[in-house]
Amino acid sequence: MSEGQDEELELTTPLVPLFVITNGRDLPADHEYEHTALVTARDVTSAAAARALSPEARKVMDLITNGFLSVAEVSGHTHLPLGIVRILLAQLEEDGLILVRKPIPRVERAERELLSAVLDGLRTKFGA
Repeated sequence: MSEGQDEELELTTPLVPLFVITNGRDLPADHEYEHTALVTARDVTSAAAARALSPEARKVMDLITNGFLSVAEVSGHTHLPLGIVRILLAQLEEDGLILVRKPIPRVERAERELLSAVLDGLRTKFGA
């Protein structure tokens, strides 16, 4: 590549092990992101924090700056494994650069007899 070219150097290639992207870090226990958790960038204009980001973390920040994406979508757009994306997100959250919205827990199934009793009561009261 000549000096005149302005092409961005790709730092992650198939020859670079994935632990290099995460600086050898593991996912902290308190950051168990589900694949449906939504992430977005905070309104932080810290140039120092942005300069300290790895190319992969910067790519994640670019993706989530203007809205919410799920963890799985971030993984798909960056072509990084889900585990690596979770570690990058944990680093970004610890640095205060992103907000994470946990998925809404599934409601427990209501008993069919209880629902039938409520429906019968409504039919009796309103004559439907």
